[in-house]
Amino acid sequence: MARDVIPILSFLSLLGARAGATNTENSNFNFVRHVRSLTPRADSEAVALHLPQADVSVPFGAKTPRRKSKRLALAALRGRDTSSSRSDTVVLDGSDSDFEYLTNVTIGGQKFSLSVDTGSSDTWVIQQGFSCFDLDGNPQSQDVCAFGSGGFNPNASKTFAPFPDVSFNITYTDGEVLLGPVGVDTVTIGGLSVEKQVVPIPTHAAYLGDGINSGIIGLSFPGGTTVFNTTDPLKASKANQIIYSPFFLSAVEQKQVKNPYFSIALDRDSFEQEENDTFDPNLGFLSFGGIAPVPVLKNSVTVPIQGFSTMTTQKGLPGSNLFFYTVDVDSYTFPGSDKVITANNSTVLDTGTTVNFFPSPVAAAYAAQFSPPAVVDPNTLLYTVACNATVPDFAVTIGGKTFPIDKRDQILPTGKDADNNTICITGTQDGGADQAGAVFILGDVFLHNVVTTFNPVDGEVTLTQRAPY
Repeated sequence: MARDVIPILSFLSLLGARAGATNTENSNFNFVRHVRSLTPRADSEAVALHLPQADVSVPFGAKTPRRKSKRLALAALRGRDTSSSRSDTVVLDGSDSDFEYLTNVTIGGQKFSLSVDTGSSDTWVIQQGFSCFDLDGNPQSQDVCAFGSGGFNPNASKTFAPFPDVSFNITYTDGEVLLGPVGVDTVTIGGLSVEKQVVPIPTHAAYLGDGINSGIIGLSFPGGTTVFNTTDPLKASKANQIIYSPFFLSAVEQKQVKNPYFSIALDRDSFEQEENDTFDPNLGFLSFGGIAPVPVLKNSVTVPIQGFSTMTTQKGLPGSNLFFYTVDVDSYTFPGSDKVITANNSTVLDTGTTVNFFPSPVAAAYAAQFSPPAVVDPNTLLYTVACNATVPDFAVTIGGKTFPIDKRDQILPTGKDADNNTICITGTQDGGADQAGAVFILGDVFLHNVVTTFNPVDGEVTLTQRAPY
Protein backbone atom coordinates (compact mmCIF):
# COMPACT_ATOMS: atom_id res chain seq x y z
CA MET A 1 0.00 0.00 0.00
CA ALA A 2 1.38 3.34 -0.83
CA ARG A 3 3.89 3.21 1.93
CA ASP A 4 2.46 0.08 3.52
CA VAL A 5 0.68 1.70 6.44
CA ILE A 6 1.09 0.45 9.98
CA PRO A 7 -2.26 1.59 11.46
CA ILE A 8 -0.94 2.41 14.95
CA LEU A 9 2.29 4.30 15.40
CA SER A 10 4.96 2.39 17.27
CA PHE A 11 6.88 5.68 17.36
CA LEU A 12 10.27 4.11 17.82
CA SER A 13 11.80 5.79 14.79
CA LEU A 14 10.97 9.40 15.69
CA LEU A 15 10.59 9.90 19.44
CA GLY A 16 11.40 6.54 20.99
CA ALA A 17 15.00 7.45 21.71
CA ARG A 18 13.88 10.48 23.69
CA ALA A 19 10.75 9.19 25.35
CA GLY A 20 11.64 5.59 26.09
CA ALA A 21 10.24 2.40 24.68
CA THR A 22 6.66 2.25 23.48
CA ASN A 23 4.15 -0.30 24.58
CA THR A 24 4.35 -2.33 21.42
CA GLU A 25 1.81 -4.79 22.78
CA ASN A 26 -0.85 -2.21 21.97
CA SER A 27 0.71 -1.11 18.72
CA ASN A 28 -0.89 -3.55 16.32
CA PHE A 29 -4.33 -4.71 15.35
CA ASN A 30 -5.28 -8.35 15.66
CA PHE A 31 -6.31 -9.08 12.08
CA VAL A 32 -8.64 -11.94 11.26
CA ARG A 33 -9.57 -12.47 7.62
CA HIS A 34 -13.30 -12.06 7.00
CA VAL A 35 -14.22 -13.74 3.71
CA ARG A 36 -17.35 -12.42 2.06
CA SER A 37 -19.48 -15.03 0.35
CA LEU A 38 -20.84 -12.83 -2.40
CA THR A 39 -20.59 -14.49 -5.79
CA PRO A 40 -18.55 -12.59 -8.38
CA ARG A 41 -20.70 -11.46 -11.26
CA ALA A 42 -19.46 -11.08 -14.79
CA ASP A 43 -20.58 -7.84 -16.42
CA SER A 44 -20.85 -7.92 -20.19
CA GLU A 45 -20.61 -4.16 -20.42
CA ALA A 46 -20.03 -2.29 -17.16
CA VAL A 47 -20.97 1.16 -18.41
CA ALA A 48 -24.28 0.12 -19.93
CA LEU A 49 -25.30 -2.30 -17.20
CA HIS A 50 -24.66 -0.62 -13.91
CA LEU A 51 -21.86 1.91 -13.96
CA PRO A 52 -22.98 5.36 -15.09
CA GLN A 53 -20.60 8.10 -16.05
CA ALA A 54 -19.22 9.90 -13.04
CA ASP A 55 -20.76 12.98 -11.46
CA VAL A 56 -17.30 14.48 -10.94
CA SER A 57 -14.07 13.58 -12.73
CA VAL A 58 -10.70 15.20 -12.13
CA PRO A 59 -7.53 14.40 -14.06
CA PHE A 60 -4.43 13.11 -12.38
CA GLY A 61 -2.55 16.35 -12.76
CA ALA A 62 0.98 15.00 -12.64
CA LYS A 63 3.28 12.14 -12.11
CA THR A 64 6.16 13.16 -9.93
CA PRO A 65 9.40 11.30 -9.33
CA ARG A 66 8.36 8.84 -6.68
CA ARG A 67 9.65 9.74 -3.29
CA LYS A 68 12.74 8.02 -1.96
CA SER A 69 10.58 6.37 0.66
CA LYS A 70 8.61 4.57 -2.03
CA ARG A 71 11.76 2.93 -3.26
CA LEU A 72 12.80 2.06 0.28
CA ALA A 73 9.38 0.55 0.85
CA LEU A 74 9.72 -1.97 -1.97
CA ALA A 75 11.78 -4.37 0.10
CA ALA A 76 9.60 -3.85 3.17
CA LEU A 77 6.43 -4.60 1.23
CA ARG A 78 7.98 -7.85 0.14
CA GLY A 79 8.40 -8.85 3.78
CA ARG A 80 12.17 -8.54 3.76
CA ASP A 81 13.20 -6.95 7.12
CA THR A 82 -12.11 16.91 -18.69
CA SER A 83 -13.26 18.71 -16.33
CA SER A 84 -16.40 20.83 -16.42
CA SER A 85 -17.49 23.66 -14.14
CA ARG A 86 -18.50 20.97 -11.65
CA SER A 87 -16.25 18.15 -12.66
CA ASP A 88 -16.60 14.85 -10.87
CA THR A 89 -13.44 13.60 -12.52
CA VAL A 90 -10.03 15.04 -11.71
CA VAL A 91 -6.85 14.56 -13.71
CA LEU A 92 -4.02 12.60 -12.18
CA ASP A 93 -0.41 13.54 -12.76
CA GLY A 94 2.68 11.49 -12.19
CA SER A 95 6.76 10.61 -12.74
CA ASP A 96 9.56 8.49 -13.84
CA SER A 97 9.64 4.75 -13.33
CA ASP A 98 8.23 4.95 -9.83
CA PHE A 99 4.95 6.74 -10.33
CA GLU A 100 3.18 8.77 -7.74
CA TYR A 101 -0.20 9.87 -9.04
CA LEU A 102 -1.24 13.30 -7.84
CA THR A 103 -4.17 15.63 -8.13
CA ASN A 104 -5.04 19.11 -6.93
CA VAL A 105 -6.96 19.43 -3.68
CA THR A 106 -8.31 22.52 -1.89
CA ILE A 107 -8.48 22.44 1.91
CA GLY A 108 -9.93 25.45 3.65
CA GLY A 109 -9.45 27.52 0.50
CA GLN A 110 -5.75 26.58 0.24
CA LYS A 111 -4.52 24.56 -2.74
CA PHE A 112 -2.21 21.56 -2.54
CA SER A 113 -1.02 18.69 -4.69
CA LEU A 114 -1.76 15.42 -2.88
CA SER A 115 -1.00 11.79 -3.68
CA VAL A 116 -4.02 9.59 -4.45
CA ASP A 117 -3.87 6.42 -2.38
CA THR A 118 -6.36 3.55 -2.22
CA GLY A 119 -4.06 1.82 0.26
CA SER A 120 -4.57 4.23 3.17
CA SER A 121 -7.51 6.04 4.75
CA ASP A 122 -6.49 9.45 6.11
CA THR A 123 -6.49 12.62 4.04
CA TRP A 124 -3.74 14.69 5.62
CA VAL A 125 -1.71 17.76 4.73
CA ILE A 126 1.46 19.00 6.38
CA GLN A 127 0.97 22.04 8.60
CA GLN A 128 2.79 25.32 8.09
CA GLY A 129 5.80 25.63 10.42
CA PHE A 130 6.22 21.86 10.81
CA SER A 131 9.33 20.30 12.30
CA CYS A 132 11.30 17.94 10.04
CA PHE A 133 13.31 14.91 11.17
CA ASP A 134 15.32 12.24 9.45
CA LEU A 135 14.25 8.62 9.81
CA ASP A 136 16.43 8.26 12.92
CA GLY A 137 14.60 11.07 14.69
CA ASN A 138 17.30 13.74 14.28
CA PRO A 139 16.06 17.31 13.64
CA GLN A 140 16.54 18.57 10.09
CA SER A 141 15.68 21.65 8.08
CA GLN A 142 12.25 21.64 6.46
CA ASP A 143 13.67 21.21 2.97
CA VAL A 144 14.98 17.73 3.89
CA CYS A 145 11.37 16.49 4.18
CA ALA A 146 10.77 17.91 0.68
CA PHE A 147 7.09 18.74 0.83
CA GLY A 148 5.70 20.59 -2.18
CA SER A 149 4.48 23.63 -0.25
CA GLY A 150 4.98 25.55 2.96
CA GLY A 151 2.02 23.69 4.39
CA PHE A 152 -1.54 24.31 5.52
CA ASN A 153 -2.22 27.41 7.62
CA PRO A 154 -5.22 26.81 9.92
CA ASN A 155 -5.46 30.53 10.68
CA ALA A 156 -5.94 31.34 6.98
CA SER A 157 -8.98 29.08 6.65
CA LYS A 158 -12.44 30.48 7.32
CA THR A 159 -13.89 26.98 7.68
CA PHE A 160 -11.27 25.27 9.84
CA ALA A 161 -12.07 24.09 13.35
CA PRO A 162 -9.79 22.12 15.66
CA PHE A 163 -10.66 18.56 16.65
CA PRO A 164 -9.81 18.86 20.36
CA ASP A 165 -8.04 16.35 22.59
CA VAL A 166 -6.99 13.97 19.82
CA SER A 167 -3.83 13.31 17.85
CA PHE A 168 -2.83 11.95 14.47
CA ASN A 169 0.09 9.59 14.25
CA ILE A 170 1.03 7.18 11.57
CA THR A 171 4.11 5.26 10.58
CA TYR A 172 4.91 3.52 7.34
CA THR A 173 7.06 0.44 6.93
CA ASP A 174 9.83 2.45 5.33
CA GLY A 175 10.28 4.35 8.61
CA GLU A 176 8.39 7.53 7.78
CA VAL A 177 6.46 9.04 10.69
CA LEU A 178 3.91 11.86 10.82
CA LEU A 179 2.19 13.18 13.92
CA GLY A 180 0.35 16.19 15.17
CA PRO A 181 -3.08 17.73 15.71
CA VAL A 182 -6.29 17.17 13.80
CA GLY A 183 -8.96 19.53 12.50
CA VAL A 184 -12.10 19.57 10.43
CA ASP A 185 -12.41 21.63 7.28
CA THR A 186 -13.90 21.79 3.80
CA VAL A 187 -12.05 19.56 1.33
CA THR A 188 -12.64 20.01 -2.40
CA ILE A 189 -11.40 17.78 -5.23
CA GLY A 190 -12.53 18.93 -8.64
CA GLY A 191 -16.16 19.94 -8.13
CA LEU A 192 -16.71 17.61 -5.17
CA SER A 193 -16.72 19.34 -1.78
CA VAL A 194 -17.05 17.75 1.63
CA GLU A 195 -17.71 19.92 4.66
CA LYS A 196 -16.34 19.27 8.14
CA GLN A 197 -14.03 16.53 6.91
CA VAL A 198 -11.56 15.23 9.46
CA VAL A 199 -8.12 16.37 8.28
CA PRO A 200 -4.94 15.56 10.19
CA ILE A 201 -2.43 18.41 9.95
CA PRO A 202 0.83 16.96 11.27
CA THR A 203 3.40 19.24 12.84
CA HIS A 204 6.20 16.67 13.05
CA ALA A 205 7.38 14.70 10.04
CA ALA A 206 10.09 12.18 9.32
CA TYR A 207 9.41 12.17 5.60
CA LEU A 208 11.23 11.68 2.32
CA GLY A 209 9.19 13.83 -0.04
CA ASP A 210 9.31 14.49 -3.76
CA GLY A 211 9.19 18.29 -3.67
CA ILE A 212 5.67 18.32 -5.12
CA ASN A 213 3.13 16.60 -2.89
CA SER A 214 2.13 17.99 0.50
CA GLY A 215 0.17 15.02 1.77
CA ILE A 216 -2.13 12.17 0.85
CA ILE A 217 -5.77 11.59 -0.16
CA GLY A 218 -6.67 8.35 1.59
CA LEU A 219 -9.52 6.51 -0.14
CA SER A 220 -9.58 3.28 1.85
CA PHE A 221 -11.83 2.34 4.80
CA PRO A 222 -12.61 3.86 8.21
CA GLY A 223 -10.91 0.95 9.95
CA GLY A 224 -7.56 2.20 8.67
CA THR A 225 -7.81 5.78 9.96
CA THR A 226 -5.14 6.84 12.44
CA VAL A 227 -6.63 9.42 14.81
CA PHE A 228 -6.57 8.67 18.52
CA ASN A 229 -8.37 9.85 21.63
CA THR A 230 -5.25 11.19 23.29
CA THR A 231 -3.03 14.22 22.90
CA ASP A 232 0.03 12.13 23.76
CA PRO A 233 1.16 10.28 20.64
CA LEU A 234 3.01 7.71 22.74
CA LYS A 235 -0.33 6.59 24.15
CA ALA A 236 -1.92 5.88 20.78
CA SER A 237 -3.26 2.33 20.65
CA LYS A 238 -6.08 0.25 19.25
CA ALA A 239 -7.95 0.91 22.48
CA ASN A 240 -8.25 4.65 21.83
CA GLN A 241 -8.49 4.71 18.03
CA ILE A 242 -11.18 7.05 16.75
CA ILE A 243 -12.72 5.64 13.60
CA TYR A 244 -14.08 8.32 11.26
CA SER A 245 -15.30 8.54 7.69
CA PRO A 246 -12.58 9.12 5.09
CA PHE A 247 -13.15 11.73 2.39
CA PHE A 248 -15.17 9.67 -0.09
CA LEU A 249 -17.45 8.09 2.51
CA SER A 250 -18.08 11.59 3.89
CA ALA A 251 -19.13 12.63 0.39
CA VAL A 252 -21.57 9.71 0.29
CA GLU A 253 -22.98 10.58 3.72
CA GLN A 254 -23.41 14.22 2.68
CA LYS A 255 -25.13 13.11 -0.54
CA GLN A 256 -22.55 14.83 -2.72
CA VAL A 257 -22.44 11.90 -5.18
CA LYS A 258 -25.32 10.06 -6.83
CA ASN A 259 -23.70 6.64 -6.46
CA PRO A 260 -21.53 5.27 -3.64
CA TYR A 261 -18.45 4.51 -5.70
CA PHE A 262 -15.36 6.12 -7.13
CA SER A 263 -13.36 5.04 -10.14
CA ILE A 264 -9.70 5.26 -11.10
CA ALA A 265 -8.03 5.00 -14.52
CA LEU A 266 -4.23 5.19 -14.37
CA ASP A 267 -2.41 5.86 -17.64
CA ARG A 268 1.07 4.52 -18.32
CA ASP A 269 3.96 6.61 -19.57
CA SER A 270 6.10 5.67 -22.49
CA PHE A 271 9.44 4.15 -21.52
CA GLU A 272 11.15 7.35 -22.65
CA GLN A 273 8.96 9.50 -20.40
CA GLU A 274 9.54 7.24 -17.46
CA GLU A 275 13.28 7.38 -18.00
CA ASN A 276 13.67 11.08 -18.69
CA ASP A 277 10.76 13.18 -17.41
CA THR A 278 10.48 14.26 -13.80
CA PHE A 279 6.89 15.44 -14.06
CA ASP A 280 4.27 14.03 -16.41
CA PRO A 281 0.83 15.66 -16.63
CA ASN A 282 -2.54 14.17 -17.50
CA LEU A 283 -2.07 10.52 -16.69
CA GLY A 284 -5.61 9.35 -16.01
CA PHE A 285 -8.66 10.20 -13.97
CA LEU A 286 -10.10 9.99 -10.49
CA SER A 287 -13.89 9.96 -10.79
CA PHE A 288 -16.63 10.14 -8.18
CA GLY A 289 -20.08 8.62 -8.50
CA GLY A 290 -19.45 6.65 -11.71
CA ILE A 291 -16.89 5.11 -13.99
CA ALA A 292 -13.84 7.05 -15.15
CA PRO A 293 -14.20 8.52 -18.67
CA VAL A 294 -11.87 6.31 -20.71
CA PRO A 295 -12.71 3.74 -23.44
CA VAL A 296 -13.35 0.26 -22.09
CA LEU A 297 -14.01 -3.22 -23.43
CA LYS A 298 -16.81 -5.63 -22.50
CA ASN A 299 -14.59 -7.72 -20.21
CA SER A 300 -15.72 -6.82 -16.69
CA VAL A 301 -16.40 -8.41 -13.32
CA THR A 302 -17.63 -7.28 -9.91
CA VAL A 303 -16.14 -9.06 -6.90
CA PRO A 304 -16.55 -8.72 -3.13
CA ILE A 305 -13.90 -6.99 -1.08
CA GLN A 306 -12.39 -9.38 1.44
CA GLY A 307 -12.29 -7.84 4.87
CA PHE A 308 -10.47 -8.19 8.15
CA SER A 309 -12.20 -7.96 11.49
CA THR A 310 -10.33 -6.49 14.46
CA MET A 311 -10.90 -5.67 18.06
CA THR A 312 -11.49 -2.07 16.98
CA THR A 313 -14.63 -1.55 14.94
CA GLN A 314 -17.38 1.02 15.16
CA LYS A 315 -20.92 0.20 14.20
CA GLY A 316 -22.72 2.47 11.79
CA LEU A 317 -19.80 3.31 9.52
CA PRO A 318 -19.79 1.59 6.13
CA GLY A 319 -16.76 -0.60 5.74
CA SER A 320 -15.69 -0.32 9.38
CA ASN A 321 -14.52 -3.94 9.33
CA LEU A 322 -12.64 -3.46 6.06
CA PHE A 323 -9.13 -2.06 5.74
CA PHE A 324 -7.93 -2.41 2.17
CA TYR A 325 -9.41 -3.24 -1.22
CA THR A 326 -8.48 -6.90 -1.05
CA VAL A 327 -9.71 -9.37 -3.66
CA ASP A 328 -9.13 -13.05 -4.31
CA VAL A 329 -7.03 -13.90 -7.35
CA ASP A 330 -8.09 -17.09 -9.12
CA SER A 331 -4.87 -17.60 -11.06
CA TYR A 332 -1.87 -16.09 -12.81
CA THR A 333 -1.30 -17.15 -16.41
CA PHE A 334 2.07 -16.96 -18.20
CA PRO A 335 4.34 -19.42 -20.02
CA GLY A 336 5.02 -22.24 -17.59
CA SER A 337 2.42 -21.12 -15.07
CA ASP A 338 0.76 -24.54 -15.12
CA LYS A 339 3.72 -25.73 -13.06
CA VAL A 340 3.18 -23.10 -10.33
CA ILE A 341 0.75 -23.88 -7.54
CA THR A 342 -0.17 -21.12 -5.10
CA ALA A 343 -2.23 -21.50 -1.96
CA ASN A 344 -2.97 -17.89 -0.95
CA ASN A 345 -4.03 -15.17 -3.34
CA SER A 346 -5.46 -12.43 -1.11
CA THR A 347 -4.35 -9.37 -3.03
CA VAL A 348 -4.73 -5.63 -2.43
CA LEU A 349 -5.58 -3.25 -5.27
CA ASP A 350 -3.32 -0.30 -4.48
CA THR A 351 -2.73 2.85 -6.53
CA GLY A 352 0.11 3.76 -4.17
CA THR A 353 2.37 0.86 -5.18
CA THR A 354 4.11 0.86 -8.56
CA VAL A 355 4.79 -2.81 -9.24
CA ASN A 356 2.88 -6.03 -8.59
CA PHE A 357 3.99 -8.07 -5.57
CA PHE A 358 3.04 -11.70 -6.10
CA PRO A 359 3.86 -14.96 -4.26
CA SER A 360 7.52 -15.92 -4.49
CA PRO A 361 6.95 -18.95 -6.76
CA VAL A 362 4.98 -16.83 -9.23
CA ALA A 363 7.56 -14.04 -9.35
CA ALA A 364 10.45 -16.48 -9.77
CA ALA A 365 8.77 -18.54 -12.49
CA TYR A 366 7.74 -15.44 -14.44
CA ALA A 367 11.20 -13.84 -14.13
CA ALA A 368 12.70 -16.96 -15.71
CA GLN A 369 10.53 -16.50 -18.81
CA PHE A 370 12.09 -13.16 -19.82
CA SER A 371 14.71 -13.39 -22.55
CA PRO A 372 17.31 -12.96 -21.17
CA PRO A 373 15.88 -14.03 -17.79
CA ALA A 374 15.37 -11.49 -15.01
CA VAL A 375 17.66 -11.99 -12.01
CA VAL A 376 17.55 -10.87 -8.39
CA ASP A 377 19.83 -7.96 -7.57
CA PRO A 378 21.71 -8.89 -4.36
CA ASN A 379 21.54 -5.33 -3.02
CA THR A 380 17.91 -4.42 -3.64
CA LEU A 381 16.50 -7.97 -3.77
CA LEU A 382 14.47 -6.84 -6.77
CA TYR A 383 14.24 -8.67 -10.09
CA THR A 384 16.33 -6.69 -12.57
CA VAL A 385 16.16 -7.27 -16.29
CA ALA A 386 17.69 -6.03 -19.52
CA CYS A 387 15.74 -2.97 -20.61
CA ASN A 388 15.35 -4.47 -24.10
CA ALA A 389 14.45 -7.98 -22.92
CA THR A 390 11.66 -9.95 -24.58
CA VAL A 391 8.65 -9.84 -22.26
CA PRO A 392 6.48 -12.95 -21.78
CA ASP A 393 2.70 -12.73 -21.63
CA PHE A 394 1.06 -12.37 -18.23
CA ALA A 395 -2.59 -12.27 -17.18
CA VAL A 396 -4.49 -12.22 -13.90
CA THR A 397 -7.83 -13.99 -13.44
CA ILE A 398 -10.23 -12.55 -10.86
CA GLY A 399 -13.81 -13.65 -10.42
CA GLY A 400 -13.53 -15.92 -13.43
CA LYS A 401 -12.51 -13.07 -15.75
CA THR A 402 -9.00 -12.81 -17.17
CA PHE A 403 -7.24 -9.45 -17.48
CA PRO A 404 -4.00 -9.36 -19.51
CA ILE A 405 -1.18 -6.99 -18.54
CA ASP A 406 0.35 -5.03 -21.39
CA LYS A 407 3.99 -6.00 -21.97
CA ARG A 408 4.97 -2.32 -21.79
CA ASP A 409 4.15 -2.39 -18.08
CA GLN A 410 6.49 -5.25 -17.29
CA ILE A 411 9.84 -3.45 -17.68
CA LEU A 412 10.44 -0.27 -15.66
CA PRO A 413 13.51 1.99 -15.70
CA THR A 414 14.63 2.81 -12.16
CA GLY A 415 17.76 4.89 -12.61
CA LYS A 416 21.33 4.80 -13.88
CA ASP A 417 24.35 2.76 -12.89
CA ALA A 418 27.89 4.13 -12.45
CA ASP A 419 28.43 3.96 -16.20
CA ASN A 420 25.21 5.90 -16.91
CA ASN A 421 23.43 2.82 -18.19
CA THR A 422 19.71 2.54 -17.46
CA ILE A 423 18.77 0.01 -14.80
CA CYS A 424 15.44 -1.77 -15.31
CA ILE A 425 13.32 -3.93 -13.04
CA THR A 426 10.39 -6.19 -13.83
CA GLY A 427 6.85 -5.07 -13.15
CA THR A 428 6.22 -8.33 -11.28
CA GLN A 429 8.19 -8.66 -8.08
CA ASP A 430 8.52 -11.09 -5.17
CA GLY A 431 5.83 -10.43 -2.56
CA GLY A 432 7.02 -13.07 -0.12
CA ALA A 433 6.11 -16.58 0.92
CA ASP A 434 2.81 -18.00 -0.22
CA GLN A 435 1.35 -18.90 3.15
CA ALA A 436 -1.75 -18.38 5.26
CA GLY A 437 -2.24 -14.74 6.19
CA ALA A 438 -0.02 -13.41 3.40
CA VAL A 439 -1.32 -10.44 1.42
CA PHE A 440 -0.02 -9.52 -2.02
CA ILE A 441 -0.41 -6.39 -4.17
CA LEU A 442 -1.78 -5.53 -7.59
CA GLY A 443 -0.13 -2.16 -8.14
CA ASP A 444 0.02 0.33 -10.98
CA VAL A 445 1.49 -2.28 -13.37
CA PHE A 446 -1.86 -4.08 -13.26
CA LEU A 447 -4.05 -1.01 -12.78
CA HIS A 448 -2.80 0.58 -16.02
CA ASN A 449 -4.81 -2.09 -17.83
CA VAL A 450 -8.19 -1.78 -16.14
CA VAL A 451 -10.61 0.81 -14.88
CA THR A 452 -11.11 0.04 -11.20
CA THR A 453 -14.38 1.14 -9.65
CA PHE A 454 -14.40 0.95 -5.86
CA ASN A 455 -17.66 0.65 -3.91
CA PRO A 456 -16.73 0.91 -0.21
CA VAL A 457 -20.37 1.05 0.88
CA ASP A 458 -21.47 -2.26 -0.66
CA GLY A 459 -18.02 -3.80 -0.27
CA GLU A 460 -17.40 -4.44 -3.97
CA VAL A 461 -14.86 -3.67 -6.65
CA THR A 462 -15.58 -3.68 -10.39
CA LEU A 463 -12.71 -4.32 -12.79
CA THR A 464 -13.27 -3.34 -16.42
CA GLN A 465 -10.74 -4.00 -19.17
CA ARG A 466 -9.47 -0.82 -20.79
CA ALA A 467 -9.36 -0.48 -24.54
CA PRO A 468 -5.78 -0.51 -25.88
CA TYR A 469 -4.07 2.87 -25.63
